[in-house]
Amino acid sequence: MEISEGVAKLTYSEAINELERIVNAMQTPDCDIDKLADYTNRALQLMQHCRAKLTDTEEKINSALSQISSTL
Repeated sequence: MEISEGVAKLTYSEAINELERIVNAMQTPDCDIDKLADYTNRALQLMQHCRAKLTDTEEKINSALSQISSTL
């Protein structure tokens, strides 16, 4: 699934906050069954976006640590 442009513009914190709101909405007894598929698709996009942000950050940190190690 491709990440929508709107999700791609979110910061990690914004995406996590929205994901938490979706999960909370899905857990309520009055959750609209007709919105479950939309909630699920949006949550999937948000999770993919967060994973990509975390992976990118990990790569940058590893690169920085590698540069530091090579200068010592």
